[in-house]
Amino acid sequence: MKHAIIGVGAIGGLIGTSLASLGEDVTVVVRPENLPGYPKNLSLERPQGAILADAKATAKLTTPVDVLWIATKTYQLQTGLEAVHSLPICAVPLLNGVDHVEILRARFGHDRVAPATIAIEAEKIAPGRFIQRNSVVRLNVAASGQPFLGGVLSKLSALDFIWQFIQNEQTLLWSKLCLLGPFALVSTASGANKSQIFASAEWKQKLASATAEACAVAAAHGAEVDPAKIEAILDSQPPSGRSSMQKDLAAERQLELDAIAGPIVRGGECHGINVSTTVELVAAIRAKIVAHLE
Repeated sequence: MKHAIIGVGAIGGLIGTSLASLGEDVTVVVRPENLPGYPKNLSLERPQGAILADAKATAKLTTPVDVLWIATKTYQLQTGLEAVHSLPICAVPLLNGVDHVEILRARFGHDRVAPATIAIEAEKIAPGRFIQRNSVVRLNVAASGQPFLGGVLSKLSALDFIWQFIQNEQTLLWSKLCLLGPFALVSTASGANKSQIFASAEWKQKLASATAEACAVAAAHGAEVDPAKIEAILDSQPPSGRSSMQKDLAAERQLELDAIAGPIVRGGECHGINVSTTVELVAAIRAKIVAHLE
């Protein structure tokens, strides 16, 4: 199959390198200024050993592909899509939040977009060079993508991808947001890692409250999210765990604050659900952003 990747950061690079190493035809879409000298192969360091694979690079996608993997930051989505000038058979977004799905369906058509979520700790260390920290990659895809993606996901099993198709699309999207969102907001507002949050009665209560708010909004959207399961997953995370948003703030990078908190806040307003803790955390983070700019 022919694949293209837009957003060749940690996640896009991991997907692209993994697919190319399995013999798939992969093209990565990079910024025009980065195209000269971009590596002709991709490398991914994994706990099981490094893999190296050939891939093409382009600044503009004009040739149709079977699968377009979208792994930009949410605030980079529109810019990334400007480089896509062909219609994929299937577009697979791996972005945070939920709002991007309708944006992509408006562009490509409803049936061509198969939302997905990925759980992995990875990073980009240089153009075309990536590190995978966990031995297992967890990939969940909406069941609508099964006719297009079943075969290629089966191939990814050889690289320790654990994947499944999820029938309820809202459950797929909101399950990740209910886990990611509250922890990202609390860790960024507090500046604390997981063990420090859990050791503080105040911050642990804020995390529990924000999680309950997110799950209530998720239920109003038709998602089936179990707060107890969210709590169990958080309990299993490393004590030193920090959120990407927290790291982005420390590095003075742009935050995905609206993508992560926006659906919860707007959903609360729409459905009459109390999301005051989420609103409070967003305000605290915005104050931190302003302080960093001064």
